[in-house]
Amino acid sequence: MAERNLLGGWKADAVFLLISLVVVFMVHSGLKVALHTDSPLVIVISGSMEPTFYRGDVVLLKGVPSNEIEVGDVVVYRRPYTKYPIIHRVRKILEYNGKRCFVIQGDNNWVHDFYPLDINEFPYLKSYLPLAEGDVLPCIPEEAIESKALLVFPKIGYLPLIVREELGLG
Repeated sequence: MAERNLLGGWKADAVFLLISLVVVFMVHSGLKVALHTDSPLVIVISGSMEPTFYRGDVVLLKGVPSNEIEVGDVVVYRRPYTKYPIIHRVRKILEYNGKRCFVIQGDNNWVHDFYPLDINEFPYLKSYLPLAEGDVLPCIPEEAIESKALLVFPKIGYLPLIVREELGLG
């Protein structure tokens, strides 16, 4: 009787899974370096950017200096009191207390985004004074911008999004 292949059955599956995880990690790490951002891929979790992006779309991002951002660009930024970064479109660029500031709005939203001050979590906001803790900036500070959208992969993140929601993780 012939011996079974050493990498047959569950062993082959385990090796395939391990190799897949290593490849995904390497690709993700390579994208982080090449695109100058800690989060090169994000899953869209809301409908605020429809019809440009839909829930479950995966967006490829690139870290860029704020002086390279123009009106019409789609950017990702962090906002106080919000768990996940926000991906919306730049509608206008202002100067606020000598600093660049962006009016940003989701394509499917009626009003532009606000930016509440939380000086403890985001110390750079001290330069936007004389506003006080709890006030709201009329635009998104340049320091909050993390990256710019490059490319969208439609719906490939829908299954992970649903699983994460069902498990109560997001």
